Amino acid sequence: MFDFSPTLYVLLMILFATASFFILRKFNQRRKRFASKYPNLSKNERLERLKQERLELAQAKKDMRKAIKAKKAEWKAEDKKADEIARANVLALKAEVKESKAEFEKVKAEYLADKENPEKEALYLETMKKHDRLCQKLRIEKERISLLRRIERWSKRGGRLRRELFIKRQYYYLVTPYALLFILFTVIPVAMSLILSFTYFNLLEFPSWVGWENYMRLFVDDKVFIIAIRNTLILAVITGPLSYLSAFVFAWLINELRPKLRAFMTLIFYAPSISGNVYLVWKLIFSSDMYGYANAFLLSYNFIDEPILWLQNPKYIIWIIMLVQLWLSLGVSFLAFIAGLQSVNRELYEAGAIDGIKNRWQELWFITLPQMKSQLMFGAVMQITSSLAIAEVATQLAGFPSIEYAGHTIITHLMDYGSLRMEMGYASSIATILFFMMIGANLLVRKILRRVGS
Repeated sequence: MFDFSPTLYVLLMILFATASFFILRKFNQRRKRFASKYPNLSKNERLERLKQERLELAQAKKDMRKAIKAKKAEWKAEDKKADEIARANVLALKAEVKESKAEFEKVKAEYLADKENPEKEALYLETMKKHDRLCQKLRIEKERISLLRRIERWSKRGGRLRRELFIKRQYYYLVTPYALLFILFTVIPVAMSLILSFTYFNLLEFPSWVGWENYMRLFVDDKVFIIAIRNTLILAVITGPLSYLSAFVFAWLINELRPKLRAFMTLIFYAPSISGNVYLVWKLIFSSDMYGYANAFLLSYNFIDEPILWLQNPKYIIWIIMLVQLWLSLGVSFLAFIAGLQSVNRELYEAGAIDGIKNRWQELWFITLPQMKSQLMFGAVMQITSSLAIAEVATQLAGFPSIEYAGHTIITHLMDYGSLRMEMGYASSIATILFFMMIGANLLVRKILRRVGS
């Protein structure tokens, strides 16, 4: 029998409540919108009206599809007729070009034999012009039945997206190499991981389909995964928003400094994120003997009687990981915020002062933040990704695995099954859960950031 843990019950209840909230909210919005459209009708009359509108909409869609089908048939007939005429013209022009070329070669040979004769020179030039005009006509007729012309015709008669793709095709040509690499190294691996999550695969045997067994095992049998989800959510909920806000606040304060001092302070705040063996410093600070800086400080002021086993006690591990992660969080997002603050148009502050902006907080909310929404979104995505993908900090400080899995996260659980146990199907199911968690968090943050400046 499956043994459901309380944490799993809580997670399932949260997911169910969230889904129910959004469904009911959407339903109420539709009901209110329809009620405001017909305020003078009773409930039964509104339902009847709604039914009638749905029937009218269905009939309109049916008529539209029928009209589109007829128009496509008309275009197809026109294209077929135009292509037949163009092909006939091409065949006729090929014969004319062949005759013209023979005549041109003959006149050319006579002209080369007697270059001093002005009549032959004039005949040669006239014949050459006639031959070039015929060749140009042939190229035009060939171009009318070429693949590019067919694609252009197909694009112009399509929807808005199809027309935009054709009109801006030069830009898409430039994006194509990156798009191919993104599809090859990101989209395809994600799709393969999603498929492998429904299989048993150990890299030695061909994957065998097991359906939802991996996910049932994750949420029902694997108690370590529930601990990993709990630790990951604690780290993400605390370090994600705090690191995001601290990165923006420090960037905002540093942006007010003079250029040279601003560059120096930017380097100082960014340095921890690019430090190499930074974990050695934190291991020394939280060393379990009396020589560790934290224990030495607490012992010297008589806060404790004996050294605390910081990295061996499950009560402290998660909070130490959180502290180190916050210290490392001023990375790419911090630089993006600095760049965004530098790009804000200064004339807007003068216009805002004329329009009634009274203090720096209003200036920040109504002018600065709306002007750097792209940097805010980029920073949010980076912070969410880093907070949900904490692994190196946990393994370096608490070990792998940590004491009572106190520092175990989804990524370390993924490393355990993917890199050590080679259960790639099970590891893929873990990666899929993490992927959807990141997608959900990004959508939530995007919805929140839309309200900035409103």
